[in-house]
Amino acid sequence: MVHFSFTTVAVVAGFFAQAAFALPSPTIQGGNVRYDRGSGACTGQKEGGDKDAVFILESGATIKNIVIGANQAEGIHCKGSCTITNVWFESVCEDAITIKQTSGTSTISGGGAKGADDKVIQHNGGGTVNIDSYCVEDFGKLYRSCGNCSTQYKRTVNISNIIAKNGKLIAGVNSNYGDVATIKGTNTFTSVKSICNTFKGNSNGDEPTTLTTNVSNSNCKF
Repeated sequence: MVHFSFTTVAVVAGFFAQAAFALPSPTIQGGNVRYDRGSGACTGQKEGGDKDAVFILESGATIKNIVIGANQAEGIHCKGSCTITNVWFESVCEDAITIKQTSGTSTISGGGAKGADDKVIQHNGGGTVNIDSYCVEDFGKLYRSCGNCSTQYKRTVNISNIIAKNGKLIAGVNSNYGDVATIKGTNTFTSVKSICNTFKGNSNGDEPTTLTTNVSNSNCKF
């Protein structure tokens, strides 16, 4: 197990402002280069799409060792199962990572994110997301299973070895759809209000209802 903190980020080797970069199944090794979408790209909590992302990962793609700068609305979109390793978000806009796979497993390890007013990782599709050795600071939610997507799934998230500071929630899941969040390992939570909350999700776009807060149960295991 390796823990990371924001003080360990390598010196940024370069900078690219670009349109969304679509990555097929191979691996991109970023060399700690910073990428974003240029000045004015962040429009706060306005919901975006693939056109607003910095990277779009197809099924089986891997991205590692990059820095995503503040000038972006959406960071990484995974259209299928993906692997994200040592990717750092200097300042999250709408969200950092969106998981759209309908099934399978995506893995997020190393790296971290700062300044997320709401979500860092948004799980809109199905399957499993594994989050390990991740650092998050000044955030709303580290992980959220979509509470009001038009198509809903049973979602699973495994969270381990996290350093979290100044946040509202580590994981939010929809118990009515059978979601399960498991938080384990050696975690360091500082000024975090809740480890796991359950919600009653819906598919009509309404705001989901909070059911339990910071309680360990069959949907929130910690």
